[in-house]
Amino acid sequence: MNESGTVNPGGGLPRIVVVDDDAEIRALTSRSLSQHGFSVTTVADGGALRRVLGEEACDLIVLDLMLPGESGLDICREIRGGLNVPIIMLTALGEESDRVVGLEMGADDYLAKPFSTRELVARIRAVLRRTTGSAAAGTGDYRFGGWTLEVVRRRLMSPDGTVVRLTGAEFDLLLAFLDHAQAVLSRDQLSEITRGRSPHLFDRSIDVLIGRLRRKLEPDPREPTLLQTVRNGGYVLSAAVERG
Repeated sequence: MNESGTVNPGGGLPRIVVVDDDAEIRALTSRSLSQHGFSVTTVADGGALRRVLGEEACDLIVLDLMLPGESGLDICREIRGGLNVPIIMLTALGEESDRVVGLEMGADDYLAKPFSTRELVARIRAVLRRTTGSAAAGTGDYRFGGWTLEVVRRRLMSPDGTVVRLTGAEFDLLLAFLDHAQAVLSRDQLSEITRGRSPHLFDRSIDVLIGRLRRKLEPDPREPTLLQTVRNGGYVLSAAVERG
């Protein structure tokens, strides 16, 4: 790897962009990810990330929360305004508040520093499975409450035909509700369905994702009619679902 950060270009390997201002972390992460079959590009800040994204597509971004100039949260929000690429946020302290804010900004997962590269590899593979593997679970579209989720295209269409962007985590959670329509699902059940068992998963991550979906699906997220809360039970998608 040279300082431009490009490793194993081409070849059809999953392309990962790592954004961190620590040169040692960039080198260590790049070396480890490339050894595990990823094509890696590392950059130090948001400006360099924009240049990379303008030149080549990527499959996932590993984004440090604390960056010079502009924060990872600002960059995450900007990316979510135009791209659906999965994002794993790196947080220095690992506080729940940092993780919640990252998820609210559109991150698909988080990892607290210091972290092992083995765990990072596992998280990347898990997120890529969620964001690329869900479509393989079925080819039909889901229709509910005037909305349409196109599984193969991974696209949500509003009742008026507008495309609504979903992150990988949002897509996977919505798909879980559609596959279990009108059934009450607890946080534990939703966590298991959407992400598998993880010692790092916390209840509020599900709540945050529910809030994000409500802001996209509900006319008034404060008074939801589609994704409803069941006291002491969990959540339920109240609409009837058609598949075809």
